[in-house]
Amino acid sequence: MENTESMPNPSTGSGRGRNIPRDLFLHLLAVVTLYWSAVSFVTLLWQYINYYFPDILNGYYGYMGFAGPIRFAVSSLIIVFPVFILVSWYLNKIYRRESAVRESKIRKWLIYLTLFIASLVIIGDLVSVINTFLGGEITARFILKALSVLLVAGVVFGYYLDDVRRETPTKSAKYFAWATGIVVLACVVGAFFIVGSPATARLMQFDQQKISDLQNIQSNIINYWQRKQVLPATLKDLNDSISGFTAPLDPQTNTPYEYIITSESQLSFELCANFNKATNKNSPSPIYTYTMDKISNWDHPAGHSCFVRTIDKQLYPPLNVIK
Repeated sequence: MENTESMPNPSTGSGRGRNIPRDLFLHLLAVVTLYWSAVSFVTLLWQYINYYFPDILNGYYGYMGFAGPIRFAVSSLIIVFPVFILVSWYLNKIYRRESAVRESKIRKWLIYLTLFIASLVIIGDLVSVINTFLGGEITARFILKALSVLLVAGVVFGYYLDDVRRETPTKSAKYFAWATGIVVLACVVGAFFIVGSPATARLMQFDQQKISDLQNIQSNIINYWQRKQVLPATLKDLNDSISGFTAPLDPQTNTPYEYIITSESQLSFELCANFNKATNKNSPSPIYTYTMDKISNWDHPAGHSCFVRTIDKQLYPPLNVIK
């Protein structure tokens, strides 16, 4: 019997038959990385919109609120999008060498699946816009998000609809790849101006933890006063083996936070810590918005900062006099 794998194949222009496992792998990888890149890019665009057009009905725009999605989207685009570009480039080389691969059912099925999904996204996006408009809830924030989805889905749909109709790869594919690469790169670079560098993000996380610790300490000081009608002399007095509470240490220096009693009679005290970054009050989406204690003000400059607190006996009466 003859080995069909080594027989010349006029349709491919080579001396070997079709490598179907290779074709399936490359086309599936191209489609999956395309979907992943598109979703990550839309996610990044949405976080830009969340940052510059915050929703006044949403009271929380903390650093962790948008930094996580941005970091994941940027990480995906840095890794996945270049993989998509490289696989697409390699497939185009194969198409020029083996025309049968470009006309394969594997490729066409996956392209039409992509067109189908893109069509559903576009239709769903338009329905959502009309439905929201009829409900009277149209905002610049919503419209920009809808347009970002429509733009990405429309570009994917238009490019692959044109590509599937051609017998040979379009010569503009290279320029399209460069253009999309520049846009993606610009968005990725711009994201670092929001979340900062990895080193900055680490410092801001330290500050976030310090505020959380101080809020926890403050709550326990109030609880201590309510039970004993006296302020704790030191933070060690708050340690309770039964409840399991231990006064936290500064996570960055592993030293105790500063606690100063300013007036025993007025029940006034200060909690102090050293911060890496100042609270960004002028940011369209405030870097620090703490929700654990909305009454207290936790804004702070960079460096050593103290928070002055006074316990209101009417708001926090001793527990043994509560009726």
